[in-house]
Amino acid sequence: MSFWHTQHVIVTGGSGFLGRHLVAYLQAQGVGSLFIPRKADYDLRQEPAVARLFADYPQATMVIHLAATVGGIGANREHPGLFFYDNIIMGTHLLEHARRNRVAKFVGLGTICEYPKFTPVPFKEEDLWAGYPEETNAPYGVAKKALMVMGQAYRQEYGMNVIHLLPTNLYGPGDNFDPKSAHVIPDVIRKIHEAQQQGSPYVTLFGDGSPTREFLYVKDAARGIALAAERYDGAEPVNLGSGVEISIKDLVERIATLMAYKGEIRWDTSKPNGQPRRRVDVTRAREWFGFVAETDFDTGLKELIAWFKQNVVIA
Repeated sequence: MSFWHTQHVIVTGGSGFLGRHLVAYLQAQGVGSLFIPRKADYDLRQEPAVARLFADYPQATMVIHLAATVGGIGANREHPGLFFYDNIIMGTHLLEHARRNRVAKFVGLGTICEYPKFTPVPFKEEDLWAGYPEETNAPYGVAKKALMVMGQAYRQEYGMNVIHLLPTNLYGPGDNFDPKSAHVIPDVIRKIHEAQQQGSPYVTLFGDGSPTREFLYVKDAARGIALAAERYDGAEPVNLGSGVEISIKDLVERIATLMAYKGEIRWDTSKPNGQPRRRVDVTRAREWFGFVAETDFDTGLKELIAWFKQNVVIA
């Protein structure tokens, strides 16, 4: 029998963007059973709800914690308190009750936002504590980093098998296109589409286009999480990324080309750029549990644009 046939897994956030892809991957691997708590039934910010979750699924052998309150630069600036509270309290309750219920493994999902604002590129996991995160998303990043420390402390005191993964920016089918909380790729796709529909000669975007980002296709991320859950049992955090860096300006031009948009790109420099550069070192993931991203960037973008036109655009 494969590893996954023997596993009974709680996937928080399992109905979300990343979660749906991870659930599909685990089902394809023949996972023993899955439990996906819905917010309407289990508000993970409320400790009694988390206690009830484990009582309702006592056979759990693993928790993969994907649920998060998250968004782009605008959402982070508007809701720093909410982002800090929701994320730290959900993770705290889940980890503590997983411990009480003797769950064998806890897979925590961190964020690239945990890294210091001026981290040497490529970001190496040992540089996580070399400075303070970029200000606009620091509350979210610090909350996630605190959960990493909590997991390490629980490993030290209670012998819990807690791992912490650091995925870079995700994109792909099922992405969030809400203008209030979307990340950069879906936000740009939506704005370009709206400009095309309205006949606008330009689109306006945050910042000056100079920052760089690294993007990981969501199906690659799901596979990476599953590989880590199966093969990695260490205390040290591990990056999940593609290792490919692109400037926001070049990214926007690439999306515009794929969408056949001929208008002008204007930059609103009164808005923040966010972290100057992002590209992660992917050595640990490759060497420790055999993860290498496989999806070509243009292929992934084309799939996301096609999904957007089929599922989000209202005729």
